[in-house]
Amino acid sequence: MMNTYRKIFAIKNNLILIISLVIASLFSLKCYGQDTSNEQVKRLQRAIFVFNFAQQVGGWPDFETQESFKIGVLGPDRTVLDLQAMALKRKIYNKPVEIVRFHRVKEVKDVQLLYVNHKFNYGIHYILGKISGKNILLVSEDYNFNSSMINMVNVEDSFVYEINSDRLKNEGFVIAPTLPRHAISSAEKWKRLYRKTERSLNLVQETNQEQDSIIKDRDKELQNQKDKITNQLEKIGHQQKEIDHREEEISAKNRRIESLYTKSQLQQKKFEEKILIEQELEKKIQEQVGYIKSQGEKIENSNFEIDEQNKYLEEQREKIIKQEEVLDQQASEISAQKKVNFLLICLVMLFLGVAFFVYRGYLNKKKFNKELQEKNLAIHEQSVQLEAKNKELEQFAYIASHDLQEPLNTISSFIGLISEDYGDSFDDVGKESLAFIKDASVRMKKLIDSLLEYSRLGRNKEYVEVDLNKVFGELKKDLGTIIEKTGARIDVGKLPRVKGSEIELRLVLQNLISNAIKFREPNKVPEIEISSVKVTDLSDDGSDFWKFSVKDNGIGIPEEHKDRIFAIFQRLHTREEYKGTGIGLAHCKKIVESHGGKIWLSSEKGKGSTFYFTIPG
Repeated sequence: MMNTYRKIFAIKNNLILIISLVIASLFSLKCYGQDTSNEQVKRLQRAIFVFNFAQQVGGWPDFETQESFKIGVLGPDRTVLDLQAMALKRKIYNKPVEIVRFHRVKEVKDVQLLYVNHKFNYGIHYILGKISGKNILLVSEDYNFNSSMINMVNVEDSFVYEINSDRLKNEGFVIAPTLPRHAISSAEKWKRLYRKTERSLNLVQETNQEQDSIIKDRDKELQNQKDKITNQLEKIGHQQKEIDHREEEISAKNRRIESLYTKSQLQQKKFEEKILIEQELEKKIQEQVGYIKSQGEKIENSNFEIDEQNKYLEEQREKIIKQEEVLDQQASEISAQKKVNFLLICLVMLFLGVAFFVYRGYLNKKKFNKELQEKNLAIHEQSVQLEAKNKELEQFAYIASHDLQEPLNTISSFIGLISEDYGDSFDDVGKESLAFIKDASVRMKKLIDSLLEYSRLGRNKEYVEVDLNKVFGELKKDLGTIIEKTGARIDVGKLPRVKGSEIELRLVLQNLISNAIKFREPNKVPEIEISSVKVTDLSDDGSDFWKFSVKDNGIGIPEEHKDRIFAIFQRLHTREEYKGTGIGLAHCKKIVESHGGKIWLSSEKGKGSTFYFTIPG
């Protein structure tokens, strides 16, 4: 019976082999008519085209630092294999080529060139949107005309291509001159190629239809042979089922016999093991009984000892209770004594601390009074010396400026006489030199006058109540000409009455307003705001001050020059840009400080300045 089974099994395997051969031949017939050699040539051409495009296009930034040239293929395209084979033989720009596959458009990154075929249904505009600005050259196949950067199309046994120069230029790529030379340059040529390709496809389809009819006839013959083989296989299958059924019955009987034999062996073995286990258990039980008896004797002895110890502990507890009563009495007495001693010590320490601080305060006060007297004496001496020196300096400045005017007037007079009497005798250089000397003498006279005026400021300490509204009204009339000439707009709020020198306070407002009009951009109308507010100086003794502000829209003052503008004869501009001696703000500072106030400013270059000054209220 087993020999019969083996023969049937061999026949079955032979029939399966015959069927597989028939199916393989059928597949070969279906593929008949396809020129495999031409397909391989086109695949090679496609890879060569892609490599040539990469070689004839440039403009990748930082390409010199890249270790390799990366080409990406979008979708499940076999072109990956062709490009990988080509990468083993060719380099691009003398760099090894690396081929990367992407399944989705959003995965595309870190490649220099991306290839996509239209048959995988990727939207060309979506691809262009995703790779825009990433310096990726897009090479497509069989897409519409002018829709990609470089687009290839199948024409019979080869490829042609067209170039979208504008799109390449927008992405920053540079094309070699040889590349556009062989490209299709118009949509009409593209359409003719499509028509030619359609005609070729129609011829191929007609040939394929003829071959399909031949294949169908052969398919019918093969189907008949397949039906005969199927019938034989069904007969063999019935015989195989009968054999399998008998073998299953024999196997079931063998399993039952084996199970009965195994059960008898197991039962015998379990019985012997049970006897051994019972013997061991009996020994252990006897040992445990003896151990329990010995432990019982030990427990009885321990109980007796515990009773004795309990009696001894009871006696000790009674003694401890009596001792605790004595200790509690002694502790209460000691606690009361400690409280009394602690209170006495606290009183003594408090008295000593108060005495120490009183004595220390007395010594410090005595020492501070002595130091204060010495400092007051030193300050008085310094103030006397400083007042004497100030008087000497003011007298010197007055004398110097007054005495300098006489020789300066002489120089000016002689320059005028020379110009009148001998002016025609000089050449142009001499006349220009005389003009320079005359201008210099005039500027010198102005500086001496300013210095003389500066030395006189602050001498008048007899202050009266000054109405600044009246002062500003008179000042506005005096400045009427320059205000009318420049079109200046002055916005002034209500000004207070203060104690001071009317002439000096008028000079402060005049200098600040004049500077606001003078220091401005050309052809810009001056805008000036004057306001006042009463404040309390908390950093001093809490005295009241009037805080004035003069805001303009002039040229402003740079941050680095804010500390030097109040110094005498300090100028930030040349005389050609803005005229003046540079002493006006120094006058303001001296006048405000002599009245007991302060002057400062806030400014931003090109956006104007705001000058603040305070006068005691």
